[in-house]
Amino acid sequence: MTMRDRLGEIARELMMIPGLSGHEDRVRRAIAARLDALGLDSQSDVLGNLCGTLHGEGPSVMVFAHMDQLGFVVRKVENDGLIRLERLGGVPERALAAQAVLICVGEDRDVPGIIANKSHHATAPDEKYRVVPYGEVFVDAGFASKAEAEAAGVRIGAPVVYRPDAHMLGADRLAGTSVDDRAGCAALIVLAGALAAMKERPTVHVCFTVQEEFNLRGAQALAQRLQPDIAIQIDLMLATDTPDMAHCGDMVLGGGPGMSLYSFHGRGTLNGVIPHPALVSLFEGVADNHKISLQRSAQTGILTDLSYVQLVGHGVAAIDLGFPMRYSHSAQEVCDLRDLERLVQLLSAGIRQIGPGFSLERDG
Repeated sequence: MTMRDRLGEIARELMMIPGLSGHEDRVRRAIAARLDALGLDSQSDVLGNLCGTLHGEGPSVMVFAHMDQLGFVVRKVENDGLIRLERLGGVPERALAAQAVLICVGEDRDVPGIIANKSHHATAPDEKYRVVPYGEVFVDAGFASKAEAEAAGVRIGAPVVYRPDAHMLGADRLAGTSVDDRAGCAALIVLAGALAAMKERPTVHVCFTVQEEFNLRGAQALAQRLQPDIAIQIDLMLATDTPDMAHCGDMVLGGGPGMSLYSFHGRGTLNGVIPHPALVSLFEGVADNHKISLQRSAQTGILTDLSYVQLVGHGVAAIDLGFPMRYSHSAQEVCDLRDLERLVQLLSAGIRQIGPGFSLERDG
């Protein structure tokens, strides 16, 4: 099996497992089994973060991807059996109508449902172009009463996600739910195998983190324990190769992995990442030497949990690397397996070069 095929297989498997922020346990168990098959022992913490360590020499590296996905929790079960939702994470309200969802009440017991969309024949002219706020949204899961819903396990606080889906578009493009960041998790699993096979490498903590979509801080507790010298986050980069995104940058699906040179979230969260120059230089050099097209990103409105990891201890040299992705936070996201493959190659070659003499001096 080629690396590209393996990436697609792992990503599709993980995308089909529901894992709302704070409820990532099923995903964590599947990833732990994958790591175990590679011979890499892993441990989880109280929050649910998963980490395996490959020992080596030189600065310690924490490379991580988040396991969780955005979605909802049940806010109320109406007497007629319809279900009200509370949003968890950056769910776009304009993408909700008529979406299929899954209410997660337990493995093999999850309840499918649909977000209602008012019948077109009864929609007044002034409603036709109105986006329904999530507070007005309700889910029809086929129940006739509140008692029937509760008997099926549906309670206030139950996690709800877009109904899991994963399929190919053409030969190399992967579409479906939670491409953000199950595709990143797949890349990290394949990278872990490549790192384990290296005879010379730094100490690398291979980490899968929680609650990124909730408050971006799940990785912080893990970083506080590991105290890494370097942190590399694997996550999506906004693809800008569709007409609605063309003014936002030059990130092309299928054009290679991406490197963020600037991220900032100004909507209530004053944080972001400006990468360490030694890491920018390292990965630009690796991309040139290995003839990997490395795309560049600079975005406001983007934030990853790396922004909090970088502030741990005396400070951590940080960089965001990732893959272009279209239609972020919708029920159908799209990435290209060729970008994931080149991302793994870039990370593998770059981390190999972080040896005992690798300097993080900013004036070095």
